[in-house]
Amino acid sequence: MTQPLLRARGLVKTHGTTPALRGASVDLHAGEILAVTGASGSGKSTLLHCLAGIVTPDEGSVEYAGELLEELPEPRLSELRRTDFGVVFQFGQLIPELTAADNVALPLMLAGASRTAARERAGQWLERFGVRGQEESRPGELSGGQAQRVALARALVTGPKAVFADEPTGALDSLAGEQVMTALVHAARESGTAVLLITHDARVAAYADREVSLRDGIVLDADGAPVACSSEAPEVSR
Repeated sequence: MTQPLLRARGLVKTHGTTPALRGASVDLHAGEILAVTGASGSGKSTLLHCLAGIVTPDEGSVEYAGELLEELPEPRLSELRRTDFGVVFQFGQLIPELTAADNVALPLMLAGASRTAARERAGQWLERFGVRGQEESRPGELSGGQAQRVALARALVTGPKAVFADEPTGALDSLAGEQVMTALVHAARESGTAVLLITHDARVAAYADREVSLRDGIVLDADGAPVACSSEAPEVSR
């Protein structure tokens, strides 16, 4: 029996007068790829933001490595997002003024690495994601698929324990989406990184080891029942 890497319990979050989460619970185990599916507007992104420490839930708790995220000061949350967590958004959200290499190197430099060392490591990750040769290209000069692979490299370059990917293929055509998901899964398997994957696409969810859905602000298992999160780790395919 192993404890989850990340454990969320009873998350409630309301945006204005609109409830997004109504008591959502979910576990993410080390090394697994977990897909969270659901219709647009079902609260999937809100769930991801709570799990990644970007948003504080109104009620409930998110525990990571013995720490409750909602009780941590912002400097500690920022540190976790630089070191232990990687986040990938639907449109990448690369910094347009920076080159691909500098976008990927930025988290390393924020953690204290020299620009030379950070760019060297960034180049290695760009190569792993099939965008070597684009180091000096700015986001506006990249295709959508290339930009998203640069965003994935940026999320993984620090060796995080968990990556949170919010509709990472939502803005891509089917071929580019398949290339991005193949690269993400391969890199996560190699590094043992857990991935929480938000998607409404069944083809993307098929890359995961396990799938849950979000409906009416509650996380449901494959049988449509509210998730009963146990401490037992699921079997992860390799």
